[in-house]
Amino acid sequence: MSEEMRSDRVGEYFISKVKDEFLFDELSDGYLKKAGIFDILSAVPVPIRKSEISQGMTTLNIARNMAYVIGCDINFRYRDNYIAYIKRMFKKDFVLPLLSEGVDYAEKDDYENACIIFRACIQIDPDNKDGFYCYARACKDAYESSEEEEYLGRFKAESLEAFEHLTLMARDFDMGFYFLGFGYLNMGLYIKAKLTWDRFMELSKDDELRKEVKELLEKLREPCRIEEGYNHVLGGRFLEGIETLEAYREDERFNKWWPLWYYLGVAYKDISEPDKAEEAFLKVLNLSPSNVETMKELADLYKALGNTERENKYRRKITIVENNMELDRQEKGELTASMS
Repeated sequence: MSEEMRSDRVGEYFISKVKDEFLFDELSDGYLKKAGIFDILSAVPVPIRKSEISQGMTTLNIARNMAYVIGCDINFRYRDNYIAYIKRMFKKDFVLPLLSEGVDYAEKDDYENACIIFRACIQIDPDNKDGFYCYARACKDAYESSEEEEYLGRFKAESLEAFEHLTLMARDFDMGFYFLGFGYLNMGLYIKAKLTWDRFMELSKDDELRKEVKELLEKLREPCRIEEGYNHVLGGRFLEGIETLEAYREDERFNKWWPLWYYLGVAYKDISEPDKAEEAFLKVLNLSPSNVETMKELADLYKALGNTERENKYRRKITIVENNMELDRQEKGELTASMS
């Protein structure tokens, strides 16, 4: 058993299925020795679906159940034993029908079970391009079908990471770059979206998709320019950042983007233009009232100006917002615990 704990941002949505759907029992030593798997499964309980108890166990059923369990919980105690069993009994060929099973779930809009199956595939065969592609797509479908904020955020991040991994392992696979571009776009990473779609255009021969992406690239010109302005500010090039971002102050397409004003505020604050910094930060709060980072910037600005009254006003607001956020986290944690 591996002692390494793997980061798992979405597993909490699946792990309860292991408890709900499976029982565990050890196979006899006689059977294990006869099957040549004593070294793998000695004293290791194997999963049995509660719905299949009366049907008896086959080698295939054991493997499929093992795959499902490690798809639910990538840190399952016997994960490595299960993978070793599957590989010894079925080699990597086991992944092919497993992928088909995942696709069947996805076609029925059962995206969580699809994710579970595809997670199992990429653990059994980490070099499987189709496994990562399907997993990334299933995570994308899962978050697009949800309105719950934390769920949406976790699956969106998981999908993005899977597509990123896919494009690194399959540099000539156009559809990986196609979907990764949308992932970056949804995260507001416009320059990354442009570079990703530039690569798609180099690879793809699909005229319809190329037309779609070409139109999107045209629309990305100004957002990429704005993101360059953010990067100037982050890199300490405040005057360049101001010059870039000020051009969009009156542009109704973009002047409702709170980050535009936030980075203008940071830049003006750092070049000792407190009035302009204050104006920009207040615009942020008009667009994003609970923006704690902006409140901190304003509090620090007022402290530097000696305006204790306004500094304390925003310090109090920061405390209230952070306390509310902590209460929300606690309530979500209690809800999750009550459901497990």
